[in-house]
Amino acid sequence: MEVEAISQTAEAAGLDQFHLYGHSGGGAIALAYVAAHPKRVLSLAVDEPAYDFLDSPESRSYWREIEAAATLPERERMPAFLKLQLGPGVPLAPPPAGPTPPWMANRPAGVRALATALEQHHVDPGSYRQFAAYWLGMRDRLAGLFPDFTAERYDGLHHLNTSHQAEPGRVAAALRRHWAPKTWRSCAPQSLREPADVSVGRGRSVHRQGA
Repeated sequence: MEVEAISQTAEAAGLDQFHLYGHSGGGAIALAYVAAHPKRVLSLAVDEPAYDFLDSPESRSYWREIEAAATLPERERMPAFLKLQLGPGVPLAPPPAGPTPPWMANRPAGVRALATALEQHHVDPGSYRQFAAYWLGMRDRLAGLFPDFTAERYDGLHHLNTSHQAEPGRVAAALRRHWAPKTWRSCAPQSLREPADVSVGRGRSVHRQGA
């Protein structure tokens, strides 16, 4: 995984400590990073992280689905993988008009390599508790593990049309509040796949299913 690449990038920029933000695969790498280097990260914000490294029947089932998608014919592989990122009933958008960019030829292999690395990487859940900086991110499974956890809901969005794409101004404002010095309240970019109400408070996030 590219966990140590974050340290290398920070050191090249002359940063001893820094704020860390990640989406999807980048969100998973950010989680792995704070587990390994909690004292280097001033705050963490993740938007729909691909994985939280907490083993469960749900995650094991998901990896089996990823592996099944990887066995499909090449033309079917990426659409099947993308559908796994969406909730039930959410349609997969058609490809953008125009020619396929050259870098897309490497996309399936890159996705497979990242999925394999995520599945094989292990994090002690207790290591998340060592991260005492301000925290934004994935709700229910991680809320009890981080000292300060807050979530923010973005209605009508999903993994492939997430908050920083659809509402960049709102995300920027949330991150500025999150990064503000001596501020213990924060807002988390997290696009939900089902209608829900979210109550948030320092160190906790409570999810109530909508009526």
